[in-house]
Amino acid sequence: MLRIGIQKSGRLTEESLELMQECGIDFAKSGGKLKAAAYNFPVEFLFLRDDDIPEYVADGVADVGIIGENVIAEERAGLQRPVEIIERLGFSRCRLSLAVPKGAAYSSIQDLHGKRIATSFPNILQEFLASHGVQAEIHEISGSVEIAPSIGLAEAICDIVSSGSTLLSNGLQEVETIFRSEAVLISRPLSAEKQKIVDDLRFRIQSVGRAKKNKYIILNARTEALSAITQLLPGIKSPTVTPLAESGWNAVHSVVPEDTFWEIIGKLKEAGAEGILVVPIEKMIL
Repeated sequence: MLRIGIQKSGRLTEESLELMQECGIDFAKSGGKLKAAAYNFPVEFLFLRDDDIPEYVADGVADVGIIGENVIAEERAGLQRPVEIIERLGFSRCRLSLAVPKGAAYSSIQDLHGKRIATSFPNILQEFLASHGVQAEIHEISGSVEIAPSIGLAEAICDIVSSGSTLLSNGLQEVETIFRSEAVLISRPLSAEKQKIVDDLRFRIQSVGRAKKNKYIILNARTEALSAITQLLPGIKSPTVTPLAESGWNAVHSVVPEDTFWEIIGKLKEAGAEGILVVPIEKMIL
């Protein structure tokens, strides 16, 4: 059985468990318990503090873990055994940024030379500063980083940012992004038996991820417009074209990437597409 470390509470918890369900893995909600076994897949979930997950994976308590990339980047240097990112999961995206009080003079990272910076991520921050030749006094604190300037602890902070609203409410302005993060699946070297389960899990995760990045569309088109329309629709290999009962009309089925969806839809309408239906994809297996 494969043991998966998941954050017991916080940003990643619900999205991690939702991903497991989308992968067809059924399990009982933990209800405060520290572990739960799946009913239909050989995995057991361990609900842990997010900062502990890299160490638990490295030490073999968990075989794999779902964690923010920022956490593994911060903790990697202190691990006794290597762990690696084996899959990027595409959710819980955020950034680690530097921020200073509103109105503070700032033109470049060099302005922080000799200043005090409060953060919960001293290793990532130190590496970034060193890469720019900046020496600063780093104050490591475990929470409420954003209040450090207002209480005189630091002239700047380095903290996780999602929307930026917390910075604004504390009178801070974001000035540099030093690291971009998302949820990742990490692992240590495993036995052949457990690696096979991991490979199966990754296959499911990738199928769910591809589905979220694409839309399935169905449209009607006159025969004379088919050439122009099919050139706009690569699909997985090529669009599916089916004649309709009405002579001269066809139904066209295809898959469109989410990031170019509206651009392609506009071009399809210009090329003569009608009655366009957009259908979400649950899984996409190549």
